[in-house]
Amino acid sequence: MSAVATAALRTGAPETEQLVDTYRDLAAPVVERIADADFTTRWRAMADLGVLRLASPDATAPGPVTRSLAMIEGIGLAGIDPGLCYALASQIFGMQFPLRDALGADVWRAVADVQQGRELLCHALTERGGGSDPFSMQTRARRGGNGFVLDGAKTFITAAPVADRAIVFARTSEGRSPFALSAFLFPLDLPGVRRGETFTKTALPTVPMGELLFEGARLPESALLGEEGSGLAVMASTTAWERSVILGYALGPMQLLLARTVDWARDRDHFGRRMGASHQVAGRVSDMALALHRSRVQLYAMAARLDAGTPARQLAAEAALTKISVSEDYVRMTEHATALSGVRAFLPGFDLAADLAGPMAALTYAGPNDLLRVGVARQLGLPVEN
Repeated sequence: MSAVATAALRTGAPETEQLVDTYRDLAAPVVERIADADFTTRWRAMADLGVLRLASPDATAPGPVTRSLAMIEGIGLAGIDPGLCYALASQIFGMQFPLRDALGADVWRAVADVQQGRELLCHALTERGGGSDPFSMQTRARRGGNGFVLDGAKTFITAAPVADRAIVFARTSEGRSPFALSAFLFPLDLPGVRRGETFTKTALPTVPMGELLFEGARLPESALLGEEGSGLAVMASTTAWERSVILGYALGPMQLLLARTVDWARDRDHFGRRMGASHQVAGRVSDMALALHRSRVQLYAMAARLDAGTPARQLAAEAALTKISVSEDYVRMTEHATALSGVRAFLPGFDLAADLAGPMAALTYAGPNDLLRVGVARQLGLPVEN
Protein backbone atom coordinates (compact mmCIF):
# COMPACT_ATOMS: atom_id res chain seq x y z
CA MET A 1 0.00 0.00 0.00
CA SER A 2 1.42 3.40 -0.97
CA ALA A 3 2.74 5.91 1.55
CA VAL A 4 0.10 8.39 0.40
CA ALA A 5 -2.70 5.92 1.15
CA THR A 6 -1.20 5.07 4.51
CA ALA A 7 -0.93 8.75 5.43
CA ALA A 8 -4.59 9.28 4.50
CA LEU A 9 -5.56 6.70 7.11
CA ARG A 10 -3.18 8.01 9.76
CA THR A 11 -4.89 11.24 10.70
CA GLY A 12 -4.09 11.47 14.40
CA ALA A 13 -1.96 14.07 16.13
CA PRO A 14 1.72 13.86 15.06
CA GLU A 15 2.88 12.79 18.51
CA THR A 16 0.34 9.97 18.56
CA GLU A 17 1.25 8.73 15.10
CA GLN A 18 4.93 8.86 16.04
CA LEU A 19 4.21 6.68 19.06
CA VAL A 20 2.38 4.14 16.87
CA ASP A 21 5.43 3.97 14.59
CA THR A 22 7.84 3.74 17.52
CA TYR A 23 6.10 0.69 18.97
CA ARG A 24 5.69 -0.88 15.54
CA ASP A 25 9.45 -0.61 15.08
CA LEU A 26 10.21 -1.82 18.62
CA ALA A 27 7.98 -4.86 18.24
CA ALA A 28 8.95 -5.82 14.68
CA PRO A 29 12.22 -7.63 15.55
CA VAL A 30 10.51 -9.39 18.46
CA VAL A 31 7.70 -10.91 16.37
CA GLU A 32 9.70 -13.70 14.78
CA ARG A 33 11.77 -14.36 17.88
CA ILE A 34 8.75 -15.12 20.07
CA ALA A 35 6.47 -16.65 17.43
CA ASP A 36 6.80 -20.18 18.84
CA ALA A 37 7.10 -19.22 22.51
CA ASP A 38 4.42 -19.90 25.11
CA PHE A 39 1.89 -17.26 26.04
CA THR A 40 3.64 -16.07 29.21
CA THR A 41 6.98 -15.63 27.41
CA ARG A 42 5.34 -13.58 24.67
CA TRP A 43 3.45 -11.52 27.27
CA ARG A 44 6.67 -10.66 29.07
CA ALA A 45 8.40 -9.76 25.81
CA MET A 46 5.72 -7.13 25.18
CA ALA A 47 5.95 -5.93 28.78
CA ASP A 48 9.70 -5.49 28.32
CA LEU A 49 8.90 -3.02 25.53
CA GLY A 50 6.83 -0.99 28.01
CA VAL A 51 3.41 -1.81 26.55
CA LEU A 52 1.83 -2.43 29.98
CA ARG A 53 3.20 0.71 31.63
CA LEU A 54 0.58 3.42 32.11
CA ALA A 55 1.68 7.00 31.65
CA SER A 56 1.14 9.40 34.53
CA PRO A 57 -2.31 11.03 34.55
CA ASP A 58 -0.65 14.43 34.10
CA ALA A 59 1.62 13.29 31.24
CA THR A 60 2.07 15.63 28.31
CA ALA A 61 0.30 14.84 25.05
CA PRO A 62 -0.63 12.27 24.10
CA GLY A 63 -2.55 11.50 27.27
CA PRO A 64 -2.18 8.17 29.07
CA VAL A 65 -5.12 6.37 27.43
CA THR A 66 -4.21 7.61 23.95
CA ARG A 67 -0.61 6.60 24.62
CA SER A 68 -1.61 3.04 25.59
CA LEU A 69 -3.92 2.78 22.59
CA ALA A 70 -1.10 3.88 20.27
CA MET A 71 1.20 1.26 21.78
CA ILE A 72 -1.36 -1.48 21.19
CA GLU A 73 -1.91 -0.33 17.62
CA GLY A 74 1.83 -0.19 17.02
CA ILE A 75 2.56 -3.74 18.14
CA GLY A 76 -0.44 -4.92 16.11
CA LEU A 77 1.04 -3.25 13.03
CA ALA A 78 4.28 -5.11 13.68
CA GLY A 79 2.38 -8.36 13.27
CA ILE A 80 2.16 -9.44 16.91
CA ASP A 81 -0.37 -12.25 17.29
CA PRO A 82 -3.92 -10.79 17.59
CA GLY A 83 -4.71 -13.02 20.57
CA LEU A 84 -1.77 -11.65 22.53
CA CYS A 85 -2.69 -8.12 21.42
CA TYR A 86 -6.26 -8.66 22.64
CA ALA A 87 -5.10 -10.02 26.00
CA LEU A 88 -2.81 -7.02 26.54
CA ALA A 89 -5.60 -4.59 25.63
CA SER A 90 -7.98 -6.41 27.96
CA GLN A 91 -5.68 -6.08 30.95
CA ILE A 92 -4.68 -2.47 30.20
CA PHE A 93 -8.13 -1.04 29.46
CA GLY A 94 -10.39 -3.46 31.31
CA MET A 95 -8.37 -3.73 34.52
CA GLN A 96 -5.31 -1.52 34.91
CA PHE A 97 -6.93 1.81 34.06
CA PRO A 98 -10.09 1.17 36.14
CA LEU A 99 -8.01 0.02 39.11
CA ARG A 100 -5.84 3.11 38.91
CA ASP A 101 -8.33 5.79 37.95
CA ALA A 102 -11.70 4.59 39.24
CA LEU A 103 -11.01 2.48 42.31
CA GLY A 104 -8.49 4.56 44.21
CA ALA A 105 -4.76 4.98 44.69
CA ASP A 106 -4.49 2.37 47.45
CA VAL A 107 -5.95 -0.36 45.24
CA TRP A 108 -3.68 0.61 42.36
CA ARG A 109 -0.52 0.62 44.47
CA ALA A 110 -1.25 -2.94 45.55
CA VAL A 111 -1.13 -4.23 41.96
CA ALA A 112 1.00 -1.66 40.11
CA ASP A 113 3.69 -4.29 39.57
CA VAL A 114 1.53 -5.84 36.82
CA GLN A 115 2.97 -3.13 34.58
CA GLN A 116 6.26 -5.03 34.60
CA GLY A 117 4.59 -8.06 33.06
CA ARG A 118 5.71 -10.53 35.69
CA GLU A 119 2.15 -10.93 36.99
CA LEU A 120 -1.09 -11.17 35.03
CA LEU A 121 -4.58 -10.09 36.01
CA CYS A 122 -7.82 -11.70 34.91
CA HIS A 123 -11.43 -10.55 35.15
CA ALA A 124 -13.81 -13.23 36.50
CA LEU A 125 -17.46 -12.33 36.04
CA THR A 126 -19.24 -14.90 33.84
CA GLU A 127 -20.74 -18.11 35.17
CA ARG A 128 -21.91 -21.10 33.15
CA GLY A 129 -25.51 -20.64 34.16
CA GLY A 130 -25.58 -16.87 34.14
CA GLY A 131 -24.52 -15.61 30.75
CA SER A 132 -24.83 -11.83 30.57
CA ASP A 133 -27.15 -11.48 33.59
CA PRO A 134 -25.03 -10.55 36.63
CA PHE A 135 -27.98 -10.91 39.01
CA SER A 136 -28.20 -14.64 38.27
CA MET A 137 -24.74 -14.97 39.82
CA GLN A 138 -24.35 -17.97 42.14
CA THR A 139 -20.82 -17.36 43.42
CA ARG A 140 -21.13 -16.16 47.02
CA ALA A 141 -18.87 -14.39 49.49
CA ARG A 142 -20.00 -14.48 53.13
CA ARG A 143 -18.47 -12.77 56.09
CA GLY A 144 -16.14 -15.04 58.02
CA GLY A 145 -13.32 -14.31 60.45
CA ASN A 146 -11.51 -11.14 59.43
CA GLY A 147 -12.70 -11.21 55.85
CA PHE A 148 -14.85 -13.28 53.49
CA VAL A 149 -15.30 -16.92 52.54
CA LEU A 150 -15.78 -17.43 48.80
CA ASP A 151 -17.59 -20.34 47.14
CA GLY A 152 -18.57 -20.79 43.50
CA ALA A 153 -17.13 -20.92 39.99
CA LYS A 154 -16.37 -18.54 37.15
CA THR A 155 -15.91 -19.50 33.52
CA PHE A 156 -14.81 -18.22 30.08
CA ILE A 157 -12.09 -16.11 31.73
CA THR A 158 -9.36 -14.75 29.46
CA ALA A 159 -5.92 -15.70 30.81
CA ALA A 160 -7.32 -17.66 33.79
CA PRO A 161 -4.97 -20.64 33.22
CA VAL A 162 -1.90 -18.39 33.56
CA ALA A 163 -3.11 -15.42 35.65
CA ASP A 164 -1.63 -14.57 39.03
CA ARG A 165 -4.46 -12.41 40.41
CA ALA A 166 -8.13 -12.03 39.64
CA ILE A 167 -10.90 -9.49 39.96
CA VAL A 168 -13.83 -11.69 41.03
CA PHE A 169 -17.47 -10.69 41.38
CA ALA A 170 -19.61 -12.47 43.96
CA ARG A 171 -23.00 -12.20 45.62
CA THR A 172 -22.85 -10.77 49.15
CA SER A 173 -26.62 -10.50 49.66
CA GLU A 174 -29.73 -12.03 48.13
CA GLY A 175 -32.11 -10.69 45.51
CA ARG A 176 -31.63 -8.43 42.49
CA SER A 177 -30.77 -5.31 44.43
CA PRO A 178 -28.09 -3.05 42.88
CA PHE A 179 -26.16 -3.61 46.11
CA ALA A 180 -26.29 -7.42 46.11
CA LEU A 181 -22.90 -7.88 44.46
CA SER A 182 -19.35 -7.13 45.55
CA ALA A 183 -15.97 -7.23 43.80
CA PHE A 184 -12.74 -8.72 45.13
CA LEU A 185 -9.12 -8.65 44.03
CA PHE A 186 -6.81 -11.37 45.30
CA PRO A 187 -3.93 -13.71 44.31
CA LEU A 188 -4.87 -17.07 42.85
CA ASP A 189 -2.49 -19.08 45.03
CA LEU A 190 -4.79 -18.82 48.06
CA PRO A 191 -6.02 -22.08 49.63
CA GLY A 192 -9.44 -23.00 48.26
CA VAL A 193 -8.79 -21.49 44.81
CA ARG A 194 -8.36 -23.90 41.90
CA ARG A 195 -8.09 -23.56 38.16
CA GLY A 196 -10.76 -25.54 36.34
CA GLU A 197 -11.09 -26.48 32.70
CA THR A 198 -8.92 -24.81 30.06
CA PHE A 199 -10.90 -24.28 26.84
CA THR A 200 -9.73 -24.91 23.30
CA LYS A 201 -10.90 -21.96 21.20
CA THR A 202 -11.33 -21.40 17.47
CA ALA A 203 -11.08 -17.60 17.90
CA LEU A 204 -7.91 -15.98 19.25
CA PRO A 205 -6.63 -19.47 20.17
CA THR A 206 -3.23 -18.29 21.37
CA VAL A 207 -4.62 -16.54 24.45
CA PRO A 208 -5.68 -19.13 27.06
CA MET A 209 -9.19 -19.15 28.51
CA GLY A 210 -10.41 -21.16 31.47
CA GLU A 211 -12.32 -21.46 34.73
CA LEU A 212 -11.68 -20.57 38.36
CA LEU A 213 -13.19 -22.63 41.19
CA PHE A 214 -13.61 -21.42 44.77
CA GLU A 215 -14.19 -23.84 47.62
CA GLY A 216 -14.20 -22.11 50.99
CA ALA A 217 -11.48 -19.70 49.86
CA ARG A 218 -10.72 -17.24 52.67
CA LEU A 219 -10.21 -13.68 51.48
CA PRO A 220 -8.83 -10.91 53.70
CA GLU A 221 -10.88 -7.75 54.17
CA SER A 222 -8.34 -5.95 51.99
CA ALA A 223 -9.43 -8.07 48.99
CA LEU A 224 -12.72 -6.15 48.81
CA LEU A 225 -12.75 -3.54 46.04
CA GLY A 226 -14.58 -0.45 47.20
CA GLU A 227 -17.41 -0.99 49.65
CA GLU A 228 -19.38 -4.17 50.20
CA GLY A 229 -22.31 -4.07 47.77
CA SER A 230 -20.51 -1.86 45.23
CA GLY A 231 -19.83 -4.72 42.81
CA LEU A 232 -22.28 -3.46 40.21
CA ALA A 233 -20.59 -0.05 40.22
CA VAL A 234 -17.16 -1.69 39.85
CA MET A 235 -18.53 -3.81 37.00
CA ALA A 236 -19.98 -0.75 35.28
CA SER A 237 -16.61 0.98 35.47
CA THR A 238 -14.53 -1.93 34.17
CA THR A 239 -16.94 -2.75 31.35
CA ALA A 240 -17.27 0.89 30.24
CA TRP A 241 -13.49 1.19 30.12
CA GLU A 242 -13.18 -2.06 28.21
CA ARG A 243 -15.88 -1.28 25.66
CA SER A 244 -14.43 2.18 25.04
CA VAL A 245 -11.06 1.12 23.72
CA ILE A 246 -10.44 -2.64 23.86
CA LEU A 247 -11.06 -2.93 20.11
CA GLY A 248 -7.84 -0.97 19.69
CA TYR A 249 -6.22 -4.38 19.48
CA ALA A 250 -7.88 -4.81 16.06
CA LEU A 251 -6.45 -1.64 14.47
CA GLY A 252 -3.09 -3.19 13.59
CA PRO A 253 -4.59 -6.37 12.08
CA MET A 254 -7.15 -4.29 10.16
CA GLN A 255 -4.41 -2.14 8.60
CA LEU A 256 -2.32 -5.19 7.70
CA LEU A 257 -5.38 -6.83 6.14
CA LEU A 258 -6.09 -3.76 4.02
CA ALA A 259 -2.47 -3.45 2.87
CA ARG A 260 -2.30 -7.14 1.95
CA THR A 261 -5.56 -6.91 -0.01
CA VAL A 262 -4.48 -3.76 -1.88
CA ASP A 263 -1.16 -5.33 -2.87
CA TRP A 264 -2.94 -8.49 -4.05
CA ALA A 265 -5.54 -6.64 -6.11
CA ARG A 266 -2.99 -4.26 -7.60
CA ASP A 267 -0.57 -6.95 -8.80
CA ARG A 268 -2.83 -9.89 -9.73
CA ASP A 269 -3.72 -10.43 -13.40
CA HIS A 270 -7.40 -11.27 -13.79
CA PHE A 271 -9.27 -11.74 -17.09
CA GLY A 272 -6.52 -10.03 -19.03
CA ARG A 273 -6.18 -7.00 -16.76
CA ARG A 274 -5.11 -6.09 -13.26
CA MET A 275 -7.66 -7.20 -10.69
CA GLY A 276 -7.57 -3.74 -9.13
CA ALA A 277 -8.89 -2.21 -12.38
CA SER A 278 -12.34 -3.61 -11.61
CA HIS A 279 -14.87 -1.17 -10.20
CA GLN A 280 -16.28 -3.93 -8.00
CA VAL A 281 -12.87 -4.63 -6.50
CA ALA A 282 -12.26 -0.91 -6.05
CA GLY A 283 -15.58 -0.60 -4.21
CA ARG A 284 -14.74 -3.40 -1.79
CA VAL A 285 -11.27 -2.01 -1.10
CA SER A 286 -12.71 1.47 -0.54
CA ASP A 287 -15.25 0.03 1.90
CA MET A 288 -12.38 -1.65 3.77
CA ALA A 289 -10.58 1.68 4.01
CA LEU A 290 -13.76 3.36 5.21
CA ALA A 291 -14.23 0.75 7.96
CA LEU A 292 -10.65 1.19 9.13
CA HIS A 293 -10.83 4.98 9.05
CA ARG A 294 -14.11 5.05 10.96
CA SER A 295 -12.83 2.60 13.58
CA ARG A 296 -9.61 4.49 14.14
CA VAL A 297 -11.35 7.85 14.50
CA GLN A 298 -13.88 6.45 16.96
CA LEU A 299 -11.35 4.67 19.17
CA TYR A 300 -8.99 7.62 19.44
CA ALA A 301 -11.94 9.92 20.12
CA MET A 302 -12.94 7.71 23.05
CA ALA A 303 -9.37 7.70 24.32
CA ALA A 304 -9.32 11.51 24.16
CA ARG A 305 -12.56 11.71 26.18
CA LEU A 306 -11.06 9.48 28.86
CA ASP A 307 -7.82 11.46 28.85
CA ALA A 308 -9.87 14.64 29.35
CA GLY A 309 -11.12 13.20 32.63
CA THR A 310 -14.60 12.09 31.62
CA PRO A 311 -15.55 9.22 33.97
CA ALA A 312 -15.87 5.97 32.05
CA ARG A 313 -19.33 5.31 33.49
CA GLN A 314 -20.59 8.55 31.91
CA LEU A 315 -19.46 7.23 28.54
CA ALA A 316 -21.45 3.98 28.72
CA ALA A 317 -23.61 4.68 25.65
CA GLU A 318 -20.70 5.98 23.55
CA ALA A 319 -18.56 3.05 24.67
CA ALA A 320 -21.25 0.59 23.59
CA LEU A 321 -21.71 2.32 20.24
CA THR A 322 -17.94 2.35 19.64
CA LYS A 323 -17.59 -1.32 20.50
CA ILE A 324 -20.51 -2.26 18.24
CA SER A 325 -19.28 -0.14 15.34
CA VAL A 326 -15.64 -1.21 15.41
CA SER A 327 -16.35 -4.91 15.91
CA GLU A 328 -18.83 -4.94 13.03
CA ASP A 329 -16.44 -3.00 10.80
CA TYR A 330 -13.74 -5.56 11.62
CA VAL A 331 -16.06 -8.33 10.46
CA ARG A 332 -17.00 -6.43 7.29
CA MET A 333 -13.35 -5.83 6.41
CA THR A 334 -12.63 -9.53 6.78
CA GLU A 335 -15.63 -10.44 4.61
CA HIS A 336 -14.44 -8.09 1.85
CA ALA A 337 -10.89 -9.45 2.00
CA THR A 338 -12.19 -13.01 1.88
CA ALA A 339 -14.37 -12.29 -1.13
CA LEU A 340 -11.43 -10.78 -3.00
CA SER A 341 -8.98 -13.54 -2.04
CA GLY A 342 -11.22 -16.37 -3.17
CA VAL A 343 -10.33 -19.90 -2.14
CA ARG A 344 -6.88 -18.72 -1.00
CA ALA A 345 -8.57 -17.16 2.03
CA PHE A 346 -9.34 -20.67 3.30
CA LEU A 347 -5.93 -22.25 2.73
CA PRO A 348 -3.62 -21.80 5.75
CA GLY A 349 -0.47 -22.04 3.64
CA PHE A 350 -1.28 -18.94 1.57
CA ASP A 351 -0.42 -15.36 2.45
CA LEU A 352 -4.08 -14.47 1.85
CA ALA A 353 -5.45 -16.89 4.45
CA ALA A 354 -8.15 -15.09 6.44
CA ASP A 355 -8.98 -15.30 10.13
CA LEU A 356 -12.77 -15.33 10.15
CA ALA A 357 -13.38 -16.49 13.72
CA GLY A 358 -11.27 -13.79 15.42
CA PRO A 359 -13.23 -10.82 14.07
CA MET A 360 -16.53 -12.64 14.68
CA ALA A 361 -15.57 -13.13 18.33
CA ALA A 362 -15.29 -9.34 18.70
CA LEU A 363 -19.08 -9.21 18.33
CA THR A 364 -19.40 -11.12 21.61
CA TYR A 365 -16.75 -10.24 24.15
CA ALA A 366 -17.11 -7.15 26.35
CA GLY A 367 -20.84 -7.76 25.91
CA PRO A 368 -22.74 -9.22 22.93
CA ASN A 369 -23.63 -6.50 20.45
CA ASP A 370 -27.34 -7.34 20.56
CA LEU A 371 -27.43 -6.66 24.31
CA LEU A 372 -25.39 -3.49 23.92
CA ARG A 373 -27.95 -2.24 21.41
CA VAL A 374 -30.67 -2.79 24.02
CA GLY A 375 -28.70 -0.72 26.54
CA VAL A 376 -28.23 2.11 24.06
CA ALA A 377 -31.96 2.11 23.25
CA ARG A 378 -32.79 2.33 26.95
CA GLN A 379 -30.50 5.33 27.35
CA LEU A 380 -32.30 6.93 24.41
CA GLY A 381 -35.55 6.57 26.34
CA LEU A 382 -37.15 3.40 25.00
CA PRO A 383 -38.84 1.16 27.64
CA VAL A 384 -37.00 -1.94 26.42
CA GLU A 385 -37.53 -5.06 28.50
CA ASN A 386 -35.01 -7.87 28.96
